[in-house]
Amino acid sequence: MENSEYLTTWIGSKLKDIRKSHNLKLGELADKTGISIAMLSKIENGRVFPTLPSLIQVLNTLDVDLNEFFADLKGDKEFPGYLLKKRKDYKSIKKEEESIGFDYELILNHKIERSSMEISLLTIKSGSQRDQVSTDGFEYIYVIKGNLQYELGENTFELEEGDSLFFNGNIPHLPVNNKKSDAILLVIYFIELR
Repeated sequence: MENSEYLTTWIGSKLKDIRKSHNLKLGELADKTGISIAMLSKIENGRVFPTLPSLIQVLNTLDVDLNEFFADLKGDKEFPGYLLKKRKDYKSIKKEEESIGFDYELILNHKIERSSMEISLLTIKSGSQRDQVSTDGFEYIYVIKGNLQYELGENTFELEEGDSLFFNGNIPHLPVNNKKSDAILLVIYFIELR
């Protein structure tokens, strides 16, 4: 994903969170800023990168300092090696203005440049056994069915259906299924091309 796409989505999501924290509807923000509802919706849903004057106008209306707004934008050097996403934290996004019945939920948006992708469906049987492994690149797992523990270095995460985990594959890792039923994971490998 290009850095600009990541930034566009990050800005939009953060603006939406701030607007909602001010208990403002999109139409109210449009009235106060003079920016159309359609444009604000596109910005909030990561479809359009806001112009600097538009961004400043929205931030001024929401009484947010520009420096404070970008203060928690994390660079690659701040990546702790993994991102755990609980099902309850996924964000609803509207991609197409006129669509009905298409409910997108943003699970993960993280910049990874020059990588190939491999997608697998992994079934982990009850009582399965294996040592921790390390892999090149990054991994993303999404729990489709079941509950399990995921060992990642010194951390152990309790994962339930709908939870996801993105991490640096160089960290030793192991999914552990101590339940009586199988667990099914969607596994996506991002392997850096050299």
